[in-house]
Amino acid sequence: MKQIIAIAWKDALVRFSSRTELLFFIILPVIFTFIIGGGFGGAQRANRDDRVRLLVVDDAHSALSQQLINALAKSGSVRPDVMARVDADSEFSADRAPALLIIPAGFDQVGLSNGLMLDLRAKPNNMSAPIAERSVNMAVSVISVAASAAQQSLSEAERIKPFASVADRQVYYDHALAQAQTAGAESSSAGVEITRPATASYRYNPAAQASAGQLITWVFIPLLGIGTLFAYERQSGTLRRLFVMPVSKAQLLLGTIGGQFLTSLAQMALLIGFGIAVMGLNWGNDLAGLAVMMIATGLCGAAMGTMLGAFVKSARQANGLSIMLGMVMALLGGCWYPQEIIPEGVRTILQIVPTTWAMRGLTDLAARGLGLPAILHSAAILVAFAAVFFVVGIARFRYE
Repeated sequence: MKQIIAIAWKDALVRFSSRTELLFFIILPVIFTFIIGGGFGGAQRANRDDRVRLLVVDDAHSALSQQLINALAKSGSVRPDVMARVDADSEFSADRAPALLIIPAGFDQVGLSNGLMLDLRAKPNNMSAPIAERSVNMAVSVISVAASAAQQSLSEAERIKPFASVADRQVYYDHALAQAQTAGAESSSAGVEITRPATASYRYNPAAQASAGQLITWVFIPLLGIGTLFAYERQSGTLRRLFVMPVSKAQLLLGTIGGQFLTSLAQMALLIGFGIAVMGLNWGNDLAGLAVMMIATGLCGAAMGTMLGAFVKSARQANGLSIMLGMVMALLGGCWYPQEIIPEGVRTILQIVPTTWAMRGLTDLAARGLGLPAILHSAAILVAFAAVFFVVGIARFRYE
């Protein structure tokens, strides 16, 4: 144990021998978190209705168009603002909203069955526009499924016994539609209970996004830098000389990896403390869940750094790769922007990136207010990544 502690302490002294290391350890992460998260009280401002504003013009004035508007209003992503066509055009032209939805005349059950198209206009190069587009598609899908079910029920009832009047037919359809909508809502709720909250129920919190994203970005890069430590000592010959001393391979690996892992936990704790004290985030809602995610994230980063150190040939190469990989994984994992703005198919592919799961688990804690049961899946996948990376890295570990 003394040898392990001595190696960890030696690496810490080497890492923090330059004061510039503090710049990357705490100063820059804090500055970026503060700016991106919206400054003081960013989390409190997130409690306002900051959903994406969606301008809506209802030219149909039908029961179905009102159902669509109600479905959009229940969304956690967009806030429909119904207004006259002239006012909506003016607001959209002035860039006061990223999207404008025009519900055309004739948008009723017949029009929906005949494939009547909505007119959705989105601002190009606006990151909020895709959120509005997906929210509209989801709302249309919800009312379409319910309307289709109600129409089938109506047709079956009419086949068994024709209705006495048009009014009776309409009453039956309205009742069937209400039942279909209720069944759909209950089905969605059941799905949320079993898995994790649906994307549509998540209200974007810039403070939580920035705090979790910057934490992962700035913690993963130095953990990947474990490869630089191994490459430097191998390149300089000190790695081989270490074994002149009574130090085993396991002790060397535990000392180097364990020391950097503990340092990453300290860095995460500092950044989480900043998020609580300055950004007003509720990171401490479930301490057990937070501890599990911190450990899983640290292990995954340390394991990947160990694997990187087994393949690189020089410290310079390792340093460049650790920075590049850290930045790329932060970008792909949604650390710099919410993954909800990208298509579902791409999000599915990005599940192979470890930072996706780190970001998902941490935002479940900080933004969605969930606890340990909800993040176990994300943490387990991070630990699985860590196991694979450790096996590969240790199997290929070499002294020269």
